[in-house]
Amino acid sequence: MAKFVGAVVVDKETCKGCGVCVDACPESVLALHRDVNGKGYHYSYMKDAGACIGCINCGVVCPDTCITVYRAKAS
Repeated sequence: MAKFVGAVVVDKETCKGCGVCVDACPESVLALHRDVNGKGYHYSYMKDAGACIGCINCGVVCPDTCITVYRAKAS
């Protein structure tokens, strides 16, 4: 079975910091940032980028569709 690596891009100005994506991540890659966006919300970010498997769970559960997941075969 092929292994994948992923990268999560969060539109931090759209993110309202609900944390649903953080809970949905099986590899604990995401967390809420200490800083806040322009609306005053703690936004999601990749705290452990090397652990992302590109499963897209975070993008599927995001209620504001502010997450894009890029996925590639690991070499």
